[in-house]
Parts: sequence; C-alpha cells; structure tokens
Amino acid sequence: MSSLTFLGTGTSHGIPVIGCACPVCSSSDVRDKRYRSSILVRKNGFNLLVDTGPEFRLQALASGLNNLGAVLYTHDHADHFNGIDDLRVFSEEQSLAVYTSEAVRLSIESRFPYVINGSSMGIPHLDVQVVTPYEQIAIGPFAVTPIPILHGQQTIYGYRIDDMAYLTDCSEVPQQSLPYLQDLEVLVVGALRNWPHPNHYSVFEATALGNLLKPERVFFTHLSHKLGHTELEAQLKDGFHVAYDQLTITMKDRL
Repeated sequence: MSSLTFLGTGTSHGIPVIGCACPVCSSSDVRDKRYRSSILVRKNGFNLLVDTGPEFRLQALASGLNNLGAVLYTHDHADHFNGIDDLRVFSEEQSLAVYTSEAVRLSIESRFPYVINGSSMGIPHLDVQVVTPYEQIAIGPFAVTPIPILHGQQTIYGYRIDDMAYLTDCSEVPQQSLPYLQDLEVLVVGALRNWPHPNHYSVFEATALGNLLKPERVFFTHLSHKLGHTELEAQLKDGFHVAYDQLTITMKDRL
C-alpha cells in the first residue's frame, strides 16, 4: 500500500497567523494548527515530496522523514519553495532529483544558484529536471503526470501521482487538463475560504470540482484561518474531508 502524509495544510500565512486572535488562530484543536502546504507520498520505501515550504525542516522531523527519493515543485511562491535549503541532508552523497516546470527551474537558478552543480559541502546538490505537461514519467515506483492548472493568472503544475491528484493553489482547471484527472482514488484540492478569491478555489468551487471528477475521496488543503476544522468537516458530504497536518491516509496500489 502507498500512503500520503499531509506535511502542511495552511496558506502562505500559516496558522495561527501572526498577531491574530480569531477563533481558528486561538483554537485548542491541533488540527487548526497549519504549516504551509506540502505532501509526502510513500511507496515501497520510496519517498516522494511535493513542495518545500518554510517549515519543511519541522515537517520532516514531525513525520520521521530520513530519506528522500525525489521532489516535485508545483510553483515558486515562497510558501511552497523557500525551504529548499533543507534538502541538503538528502543530497550529501548524491544529487537529489527535482522535477518541475521550466519556469520554476529558472527560478531555482536565479534565486538559489548554488544548489545546481554545487561542489561545496553544506549545501543542497539538486539535479533539476524539467517535465512536460501531460507527459507521464516514472519516478521511483510512481507514475507521475504534471497537470497544468491556473493560480490566478499564472499557470502552475498540479500532479497526478498514480491515482491521486494534488491540486494546491488552484483557481481553475483548464478544460484540456480534465481528462487527466479521471478515475481518481484521491483528489487533494485547495479550498481557501468560503467566499471567492482571485487566485484560489473557495470551498464551494473545490466541492464543485470534486463533484465533477467523482474520485473515491476528496481532501481539502491550503486552508485559511477563516475555516475551522470541526465546523468545515461538519458541512461536508460523504467522501469529502478536511486534511490536517500529519494526517496520513493509505491508498491502493495500481495492479
């Protein structure tokens, strides 16, 4: 069986938000404490990470992560990207494979040039590979397909990993991407808040996508402090769930 661990389920602010005393930020429910969004997928001893937010070191420690096979990047916003330095412990003996878009590759080169073909000790050594939209590749035991989605005016990548799809920071799924999201076991999709946002799905929109694609299970992530875990979970119909940090679910492996 493969597994999916939610390393973080929060927005770019994280929760609690600095200086905020709203009911969610002051909640005693540990499920309302959210690091920036990221996931870890495991299968046959191979660990595949999606995004490295600012708390990646803390997320890795909390999940007991001690080896890493590869990294996928969805886009280069700080809350999904700026933990890149903490990949160094996973690339001391050989370069760590990183898969992403050409835009993110260029961002890595300009913002963190020392991680590519670096020879010094104490820095990450990354082998950055550009993937082609809709072209399935094998990464360890996983079949991975990069799927273009919209994040406001920006096109970023969601990923289909076997029969799970991860669509964080999504404001629209282009029509041409929908065929690659059929017959899912698990859909993970961002659901920022209850009312519209120009760059992110609302709960209503994320629910509509789940109803359209009809996966076996839907998990909402990238949640703001306007959404409390218990209250949101109570509103959802069967098959829809609110993810929380360090939640681990199992998934069926492909035959």
